Amino acid sequence: MLHNALVRVPTEDLKRLLALLHRGELQCPLTPVEVTRCGFQIHMDALLGHMRGLEASGVRAVLTAVLLERQAAQERMPRLV
Repeated sequence: MLHNALVRVPTEDLKRLLALLHRGELQCPLTPVEVTRCGFQIHMDALLGHMRGLEASGVRAVLTAVLLERQAAQERMPRLV
């Protein structure tokens, strides 16, 4: 489902994926085998739908953009005091 983008992938999972990439433990371009090997098979469709074929720099850019977008949205939300 490409129209859902990475919305359904929890932020903590995206952070873990980015950490694996930074440590060199995630091989790019992403494949179904690599996604499963790293334990993200539950998010296979979303991850491969948006990052299949990207080199490490592209995957890093996508993950960073999504995480920063979520952080900005969280900061804009009103807080209950």
